Amino acid sequence: MNYKRSKNFKTSRKIKIKYLFVKKNSQITVVFFHGFMSDMIGAKPSAIQKFCKVQKLNFLKFEYSGHGRSAGKFTEGNISKWTKEAKELIKSKIKSNNKLVFIGSSMGSWIALNLFTAFKKQIKGFIGIASAPEFLEELMWKKFNKKIRKEIMSKKIYYLDHGGFTYPLTKQLILDGRKNKIFNKKINLKIPITLFHGLNDEVVPTVFSKKILKIFKKAKKKLIKIKNGDHSLSRKNDIKKICKELNYLAFSHL
Repeated sequence: MNYKRSKNFKTSRKIKIKYLFVKKNSQITVVFFHGFMSDMIGAKPSAIQKFCKVQKLNFLKFEYSGHGRSAGKFTEGNISKWTKEAKELIKSKIKSNNKLVFIGSSMGSWIALNLFTAFKKQIKGFIGIASAPEFLEELMWKKFNKKIRKEIMSKKIYYLDHGGFTYPLTKQLILDGRKNKIFNKKINLKIPITLFHGLNDEVVPTVFSKKILKIFKKAKKKLIKIKNGDHSLSRKNDIKKICKELNYLAFSHL
């Protein structure tokens, strides 16, 4: 899939972010949150978009500032800013009486979970894919040696090479991550929560998904572990399982 029908949304910071909203006159809107340094045209959002079209569900996907074809510098973004952008877009495009199913991929789950308070009356269900809340602290800062930490604090940026990608990590990004804690929260919504995690995920350990489930005290929750699944969970069979779960979440009357 490409950006053919995507539009620009101007945020309160006057930054244009890319989004695509497919309206099907449904009472339910599926919202997809992509991951760190990712975009909205990957295999997962594209497949979920097709599924929503067939099932006549509204569908919204977008890119945070500094990601994909959205404006803004990646190095100026952080969890707080990206969360605010997502909130502004959702409030602008989706009616307040519409039910929401959030789907978060990796960092996208962190952004989605941040928005549970703002949309608690609308959220019908949540699907997390290789969810990575608090990854900046737990998977990066805590694992960095003194030399790397010193470089981040003094030069305000460090270029992390990992898995064939270069991630520019800024001091402000790390510090902002600490203001967006998730694991110490309690969310009392009685909704279905399904988390997918690949057993071969070398980026985010399964314990992250387990910790998320503890946040939800009253939810109908489950963790689906994918044998041989990697971090992206973008294989046809992985996506098939995700869409099957989405079908259950969207059309169940819990």
